[in-house]
Amino acid sequence: MLLYDLIQKNRELKFIDAQTGNTVPIQAFHQSLRIDNRQGLVFLYNDNLIGSVEVLLNFLNSRFTLVLLSAQLHPSFKQDLEELYTPYYIYDASRAAIDAYNTATVSATIKLFRREKPVEYLIHSNIKMLLSTSGTTGSPKFVKLSDEHLVQNALSILDYMPIKNDDVVPLNVPIVFVYGLSIFTTNCMAAGTIVCTDKDILQPAFWTDFTQYHCSTIGGVPYVYEMLHRIGFFKKEHPSLRYMTQTGGILNQALRNEIVKYSAAYNKQFFAQYGQTEAAGRMAYLPQEDLLTKAASIGKPIKNGRFEIDAETSELIYYGPNVFGGYANSTANLSTWHATDTLYTGDVAQQDEDGYYYITGRIKRIIKLFGTRLNLDEVELILKNALGGQTVVCTGINDKYLLVSHVNDQLQEDAVKQVLKEKLNIHPASVQVKYIPSMPLTPNGKIDYSTIMQTA
Repeated sequence: MLLYDLIQKNRELKFIDAQTGNTVPIQAFHQSLRIDNRQGLVFLYNDNLIGSVEVLLNFLNSRFTLVLLSAQLHPSFKQDLEELYTPYYIYDASRAAIDAYNTATVSATIKLFRREKPVEYLIHSNIKMLLSTSGTTGSPKFVKLSDEHLVQNALSILDYMPIKNDDVVPLNVPIVFVYGLSIFTTNCMAAGTIVCTDKDILQPAFWTDFTQYHCSTIGGVPYVYEMLHRIGFFKKEHPSLRYMTQTGGILNQALRNEIVKYSAAYNKQFFAQYGQTEAAGRMAYLPQEDLLTKAASIGKPIKNGRFEIDAETSELIYYGPNVFGGYANSTANLSTWHATDTLYTGDVAQQDEDGYYYITGRIKRIIKLFGTRLNLDEVELILKNALGGQTVVCTGINDKYLLVSHVNDQLQEDAVKQVLKEKLNIHPASVQVKYIPSMPLTPNGKIDYSTIMQTA
């Protein structure tokens, strides 16, 4: 069954516009836009607001292929992508006009841009969605996903996620990223209410809406939970909150302890997960009861998925029905489809005697310091654990120095160097410690390593 059909089957689903407080039932979005019935691309610059959601649902129920892009993308990146892919439709609430496009008023509230002279090219029938591999640089490289990929991953998540039909779910993770998209699809299929919002989870305004609408859940990457911990989030009950989800990296030990303590005190659930865009979302999860005993594990594969570890490289390999159909770098790549169930993740992993998997780093996050290989992700985790959960980021400088960036102006440089010397035998002379007022982030809340490297 198609993803749109599964969403439409949830007859009690409704959407709240956080900007106005208006509530819209799912039935109101069924063919609510007057769009052409043809094959082509639609660029959806999504901001998680209700207009973006209406456009997304309408094009899911069409022959079009959706390209999900961030509304915050730089104008020059937007222009480059539009010239390269020549989409038939564009949805961008931030622009009044686009060269080579006419304004198409498709409803009383929604405006699309339609190409004046459509460019014809073949799009493989399996390609329902294109997701960017980079949300910040406007990279033309997209992951090709089918309707079946999206459905299979949503169903596997619903197999373990405790979604209830009266849940109220805020869209605090951008839908343009696969984590946010999977939150959206699974809750559209099984929850009761979706709160359409572009407010940041670390802003007070988000929590005003959270309380007003009695939201049931939040999602975030490790940095988000580190910041929530710093502002005292885990010292309050938040009565409507039932469960939290996390992906995008490993939580440090101090933070895991705090989350377990909070969950036990207030009867909450927490799901650490692991996923990639190439798998249409999530590939593994760690149940709440294993959060302490299995420490930094990503858990076990989702339903219908399995893992192997390459004997030579230790790379984690995933097998499942949600593995993508290849990459696209231009319209020429849209005519092809590579059917496979195998994904080489690029992550270095280990498996323990109980079958739990552990990510020890990225293949590309390896440096050599005076001939010794260092896994930067492991170094970060060691520092975070030793320093009581401090937010630190490790990068390499020309394989000569280890740069440790942090956001705590009270953190002593000697303390950082001492941990590295004791734990990893790294000489203090090869370590540089740098305080930065705020950590640069990508739009989906992950650490922006490239920006840190540029300012080193």
